Order: sequence, then structure tokens, then C-alpha cells
Amino acid sequence: MQNFEAYLKAHIPKAPSFHPTFDEALGAMLLAGGKRFRPQLLLAVVDAYKPLLKESAYPVALAIEMLHTYSLVHDDLPVMDDADLRRGEPTLHKRYDEVTAVLVGDALNTHAFYLIADAPLHSDVKVALTKELSYNGGVGGMVLGQAIDCHFEGRKLSSEQVDFLHEYKTGRLIAASLKMGGIIAGLDERRLKRLYDFGLDLGLLFQIQDDIIDATSSSADAGKTTGNDEDKNSYINHFGIDGSIERADRLAKKIEIQMEEFDEPLRMKLEPILKRYLNRHKKA
Repeated sequence: MQNFEAYLKAHIPKAPSFHPTFDEALGAMLLAGGKRFRPQLLLAVVDAYKPLLKESAYPVALAIEMLHTYSLVHDDLPVMDDADLRRGEPTLHKRYDEVTAVLVGDALNTHAFYLIADAPLHSDVKVALTKELSYNGGVGGMVLGQAIDCHFEGRKLSSEQVDFLHEYKTGRLIAASLKMGGIIAGLDERRLKRLYDFGLDLGLLFQIQDDIIDATSSSADAGKTTGNDEDKNSYINHFGIDGSIERADRLAKKIEIQMEEFDEPLRMKLEPILKRYLNRHKKA
């Protein structure tokens, strides 16, 4: 991922003007780091099937990272989680102000689609990628999940509703990352659906692990504000730590079985990325 990280740093959006901080704020949270999990998934699929297109896919991978980062900036706002720390740095509304944070999030969201439109890929591919990201990042995924999360804060949902919430808020963008890699690689609809369904399971595992971190780690260790989920429909609040660990282990086993059914090129590219998420969890 070193090449992608260099690409990201070279393509931080710029908006030079007489505004004293906006241009700096645009890149602050992207440059603060992050796991780059979603870009890694997209690039792994492309690399497995069409390695010559990997560099051409960098703008799309960066688009996903920008959309994800905008969601974090907005998620941290006082009107939502009111968090002080993200990626080991002060959140944007703390470092600058709320208006700047809102507008930086808006800018990263819209610039993601500029990157896809400007990518060196066939126009039909770019249309398909735009549809996938806009739907799974919007009303068909992340935004709807966030709306449910905020609306039902302090009110306990059913187990099925908790899975629905987190599938939309977290899982669908992860699933879309895999599928978008498949679109760039020219995979057929059957294999695209298989990647997407795999991504939904992976997204739920990712979320359960994130909830466990929130409940068991300090803000300094996690690099973000923790302990903010007391009133939320987190897995910890529904199933406890032990129950959440058991759910995570079941999902990890299911994902391992699915990966065994993938062809060797894809499995070889995904295994190094997913290894840390598939390790069995120790009970607290």
C-alpha cells in the first residue's frame, strides 16, 4: 500500500483562497492516517485479476477513502458523537470549528465523485462505479445507517434491527469497495454479487470488533474517542463483551470458509489484509 499512500498524499484536494484554514483543513484528516481498509480491499481485487489496471484504480480507491473520511468528520460533530479525537489527532471541529468541519466533510464527499469521473477508466465502468459508491454511501447504505443510529439512540432495537443498522452504516461501504474492485476488473454479475455478500459479512465483523475496541480500549490506544457508545445500539450494549466476541468468532469462521472458496489469486491478495481481523478473540 506504499504506492497508494504516496498517491493519496500527492492528490490531497486543494482549494487555495484567502480563507485562512480551509485548504489546510481539507487534507488534515486524510493525512492523519487510518487503516485504508476500504481502498486496500478494492485494490486487492483489481490486483488479483487485472494487475495492469491497479494504478488506474488509485483514483477510485482514493474516492472511497475520501467518502469514508467525510463520514468520520461528520460523525464526530457535536450534533452526532461530539468526539474530540480521531486518527490520533483532534477532530476537525475541535481543531478548527464546526462550520469548517461540516464543509470539509461536504467537500470530501463531492470530490470523491470528481475523482471517479476523472479516473483513466472506460466511461461505462465509471458510471457503474459512481452508481455503486453513491448508493452504498448514501440512501442505500451509510447515510441511512447513520440516520437510524442517531434516531434510535437511547432506545433499544431488536437483534435483527441492530444487524440492519450496522450492515447499512458500516457493512455496505465495505461490500461496495470489494464490488467496485470487481467492476474495474470486469468480473461477471455472479462474482460481483459474491464479493458484495462477502463484504457484508466482513463489514459486520469489522463493526463488532470496533465496538469491542470502544468498550475495552482507551482513547489514546484507539486513536479516537472511546466510551461514547453508552446510549447507542452497539453490539456490546446488546450482547455484552463475551457475547460480542462469540458473534465475532462465528463471523470470522464464516468468512474464512468463504475465502477458501475464492480462487487462488483473490485469496492470496485478501489474506494478508484480513489476517488481523480473522484472528480468534480472547475474552476480556
